[in-house]
Amino acid sequence: MTSAPPSPIPGRNAWTVVLCWITVLLEGYDLVVLGAIIPTLLKTHHLGMTAGDATTVATLSLVGVAIGAVSVGPLADRLGRRLVLIGSVVLFSLFTILVPLAGSVTVFAALRLVAGLGLGACMPVSLTMMAEHMPAERRARASTLTMTGYHTGAVITSLLALQVTDHWEALFYVLGAAGFAVAAIQWFRLPESEAFVRARRADEASARVPFTELLKPAYLRAGVGVWIASFMGLLLVYGLNTWLPKLMNDAGYPVPTAVTQLLVLNVGGVVGLVLAGSIADRRGIKGTTLGWFAAAAVMLALLSVRTDSDLLLNTVVFLTGVFVFSAQVLVYAYVTSFYPAAVRGTALGSASGIGRIGSIVGPSVSGALVAAGIGHPWGFYFFAAVAALAVLAVLTLPGRGPRPLEEPAAQPAV
Repeated sequence: MTSAPPSPIPGRNAWTVVLCWITVLLEGYDLVVLGAIIPTLLKTHHLGMTAGDATTVATLSLVGVAIGAVSVGPLADRLGRRLVLIGSVVLFSLFTILVPLAGSVTVFAALRLVAGLGLGACMPVSLTMMAEHMPAERRARASTLTMTGYHTGAVITSLLALQVTDHWEALFYVLGAAGFAVAAIQWFRLPESEAFVRARRADEASARVPFTELLKPAYLRAGVGVWIASFMGLLLVYGLNTWLPKLMNDAGYPVPTAVTQLLVLNVGGVVGLVLAGSIADRRGIKGTTLGWFAAAAVMLALLSVRTDSDLLLNTVVFLTGVFVFSAQVLVYAYVTSFYPAAVRGTALGSASGIGRIGSIVGPSVSGALVAAGIGHPWGFYFFAAVAALAVLAVLTLPGRGPRPLEEPAAQPAV
């Protein structure tokens, strides 16, 4: 066994953990920033924006994120994780700061689209770097730890939105400025992934790694299963975050109770992330992901049943958050464990990008059910069926991944 290098490796790992976590926090912040200001934009008729315009802006933002997530993988596997991550943060920050300066709804939407390109690239690269700086046996925890930043960012936006009220522009200025500050620190402090460096030296990643690499027999079965599971997982995450209060209200719960359930759901999500990573590293990522999606299906089905007990309702919603949000992240953890370094960035980018399509479909289908007057109980039936399909997708995943070259152990975790 080789001895650990003398320092400053622990410090390098610490910077990787902190900076990747903060980068994902920025995406969590952006997740709810548009939803937080849409009521104000419509109330003040900013740029003459209508409800239809707001829907278009929100959709284009998610489309940009999806394209960025799919496109970043080959770049990260060719140019390196570090430069691609820094470039993505700069792109996202620049166009975010420009959003309040838009002179028309079209420009507003275009700026959100381009900002989404950079933002979509941030998460898969951050997850890849975190996984590659952890020992293989702790990669599930690396993914779930990183994703706690996502929910933290969402909470920060919610708190800031309550303070700035009509001065919504400040939310974008704060986000853009924070992004530039993070990119500057990354330039000086973020080390390149050593797994990527080793892969380049072995000529695994010296050439461009195209998306078609994932269609080769060694990866195809895992790829299809991961894409379907990721699609279903993000459909649940975005569908529930968008429509849970309305579905609860349609079930007969008063508005304050319905809105409170969204907070309970996300608190459960944070707890689930902490638990899922630890359990998956001990029991196996595939089996844990399977159990998590199955439990999510049961909890979602139970939400269709009206109850007069606040304790029972809060418990079921909390458990739904525990299983739904972390099940999706465990899919990413499987990718970082299954694929070798040469194609890991491409694989994670494709999983995130295809999953983003689910993030667009989920709110759309849920909204259609609500508009048809059948949001409750059919919205929850729909979500339960989606979780069941994710279970079937995970069942198809191989247990172990191919390793063209032996990957040396990652540096000690912080």
